[in-house]
Amino acid sequence: DRIIAMAALAMHEAGELKNDVVVSTVMANLGFIDALKERSIEVLAAPVGDKYVAEAMAEHGATLGGEQSGHIIFAAHSTTGDGVLTGLKLAEIVLASDQPLSLSSDIFETYPQILINVAVASKERLETAEGLWEKVRLAQESLGDRGRILVRASGTEPLIRVMVEAETEEDAARHAHAISDVVRSSLTQPGTGGPSHERITTFTAWAPGGGLS
Repeated sequence: DRIIAMAALAMHEAGELKNDVVVSTVMANLGFIDALKERSIEVLAAPVGDKYVAEAMAEHGATLGGEQSGHIIFAAHSTTGDGVLTGLKLAEIVLASDQPLSLSSDIFETYPQILINVAVASKERLETAEGLWEKVRLAQESLGDRGRILVRASGTEPLIRVMVEAETEEDAARHAHAISDVVRSSLTQPGTGGPSHERITTFTAWAPGGGLS
């Protein structure tokens, strides 16, 4: 998110950010979205996957897009994510700023983000799990516009991914674990023999000098 934000601001200042639009994904941090919005840059959310980012960029005429995995697309130079190109662009931006990377990337405050991957017996029942979606609705209502909840099935594994962002890590963790419990009870059948573990990833606040992650 920080590299995309740095590139977006540099391209915006140079008049190279077509339509003042950046394409990211539904996993983009709210701090990133808010920071670009404050600078009159719209962030469009595509499904996870650089294929979908590229499609949205073509649809909206965007010249910059990417996702948290590090796949960043500079449409003027490439049609897909290119790590070498991204590294060169990042070096170019830092050199032009005459600041160290730690300061150049200090563009926004990251919202704490909790991601829990829950192993389930049936991903297919996700859309019809009414009790789960009611829990999500109530949690989102509690967070208001200062938080966000995303529940989706993994495209490659028998997992349901629960992501919650909030102003505090405590709020994010509380809602993420509560929703994950409902996912587990709704979509994991007793006696299926499926894995019962969960994988938890926490993205907390970033501070200048702490590096990029």
